[in-house]
Amino acid sequence: MSYLDARRLVHIAEKSSEFLNRKPYPWAGYQGVLHDDGFRRLCAEMPRADLFAAEFGKVRGYGQEAHNRYTLQYRPKLDAELSHPWRTFIEELHAAPYEAFLRKVYGLGPQERIALSMHWHHASSGGSVSPHTDASRKVGSHIFYLNTPDDWDPEWGGQTVVLDDEGRLKAHAAPSFDSLRQVAASEILGNQSFMFKRTEHSWHAVRPITCPADHMRKVFIVVVNRVNFQVLWRRLRGKDPDGYLL
Repeated sequence: MSYLDARRLVHIAEKSSEFLNRKPYPWAGYQGVLHDDGFRRLCAEMPRADLFAAEFGKVRGYGQEAHNRYTLQYRPKLDAELSHPWRTFIEELHAAPYEAFLRKVYGLGPQERIALSMHWHHASSGGSVSPHTDASRKVGSHIFYLNTPDDWDPEWGGQTVVLDDEGRLKAHAAPSFDSLRQVAASEILGNQSFMFKRTEHSWHAVRPITCPADHMRKVFIVVVNRVNFQVLWRRLRGKDPDGYLL
């Protein structure tokens, strides 16, 4: 079976100008990028918890607060540990149709070199993502939300929030939630995904979640990276664009 809905991707790509012209930076939430059956299988057959690394209290640059969560970085040698649905889905993400979709949505030329990196993030109660913009090598991110009504209540939080600094801040800053205007919050249930394009003012975050102790916010993120000097240097050292060993 296929996981990405090809017709849905084409429909979204046809409206790329709306995405690219959105303020305060390009962002949009999309329902049904995955086939519903595929979405359910991916949710049911997540990678094992013991594969994830705890990332709590990790120092971030510019005085930003830690992003406390459990994380798993995809690399090819992980395939043997993944379920068949996840291996198949990741193959689709590396195939030509999805790349063409990304190039159209993000307004990339056919000769502009890109490299994908991917990771799972699971967050427990109290987990949050402080306001930040991404590294300049990143073109943008595509976030797939992997909770269902059986294991998540939107009142617990977990939404990606779009924040506006009104052009006041440098990307290398550490603003509080209160210092930025919230423009929107993503939908996270019902086979939802969320995309944004990185700019010097693409501030986004996740407010502290309040789920019960036995629940987790679960996302899978595809990051589109420019193949710049940093990415090439990391590749020469056997690392992916995010700096993880392959």
